Amino acid sequence: MAAETRRGRAADGSDWSLHGPADRAAEDAPPLVLIHGLGLNRHCWDWHLPALAAHRRVLAYDLYGHGDSAAPPRRPDLSLYAAQLAGLLDELDIARAVLIGFSLGGMINRRFAMDYPGRAAALAILNSPHERSAEAQRLVEQRAADSSGGPAATLDATIERWFTADFRAAQPQVIERVRRWVLGNDPRHYADCRQVLASGVIELIRPQPPICAADGAPLPTLVMTAENDSGSTPAMARAIAAEIAGARLHIVPRLQHMGLVEEPALFTAPLLAFLDGLRD
Repeated sequence: MAAETRRGRAADGSDWSLHGPADRAAEDAPPLVLIHGLGLNRHCWDWHLPALAAHRRVLAYDLYGHGDSAAPPRRPDLSLYAAQLAGLLDELDIARAVLIGFSLGGMINRRFAMDYPGRAAALAILNSPHERSAEAQRLVEQRAADSSGGPAATLDATIERWFTADFRAAQPQVIERVRRWVLGNDPRHYADCRQVLASGVIELIRPQPPICAADGAPLPTLVMTAENDSGSTPAMARAIAAEIAGARLHIVPRLQHMGLVEEPALFTAPLLAFLDGLRD
């Protein structure tokens, strides 16, 4: 794991850790910000930190109601999570950052780019949902509304969607770690956040104005998902990329939703190539 440079708790209760070198070159480059998905926490990036933090500062944090962060100050939506990130960047004196978001995190970084023009230096949108058919959207919202049983009620089915059968059999300790993360969520906050994941995509479809840099130039963007991710499909990734000028698209073969934990290198390598391109 990458050495943790420092850890703190923001004024609003957001728990964060800052990793990476402290040399001048790293300080001058926009840091990376890692945004996790529903029911998880900042430690889902642990498998990626050594490579990502080798030459750059990397900020990881827990969303409201997740991990060690405080509960959300009101019923959450994408703009609240974007405001949480903006407040954290302000508190850490970070003007601009490269935002790497997984699943719900890939919705939050898009909302942030829309709400805070110029503060996103680039986006990486990983395994994130987008436009669904009307029937699929209705079913997703209905399932989210039926989350009163808390994360435990659907966790077995969720794990099957997230990881391949071979990985579940071969790596029970990783599966158990992820299960503990999800089960550690407060049921009410989990249900509210699940509703954001279900309905928040609507505000991200073909936004006007389109997501771009503050001056209207293309915002460097990488869109990735896994071949067998049933909730954040390759078709969705292609649609996201088509709506952001100049966006790159990368489909990871074979894996499912949590491919970034199952085969970290298959996600880290394209991310590093994308980041290297930002220096050109």
